[in-house]
Amino acid sequence: MKWILAAACTAVISLTLAPTADAKGCIKGAIVGGVAGHMAGHGKLGAAAGCVVGHHEANKADANKANAQAPADQK
Repeated sequence: MKWILAAACTAVISLTLAPTADAKGCIKGAIVGGVAGHMAGHGKLGAAAGCVVGHHEANKADANKANAQAPADQK
């Protein structure tokens, strides 16, 4: 019984001290990749790959928005 309490305390401390994760696009990509991977017989691999691709696409979209909003120098 003591190990359950120790594990719970460790989990709470770890979650409160952990830095926040930047998971833009990962959830959506993991769902799509997991479904596609499930159809091919590799659900977990598909979900992991989908997360990576979704995160990359979200970062690319953010960079494009930042470039579009930058004011142009007019002389």
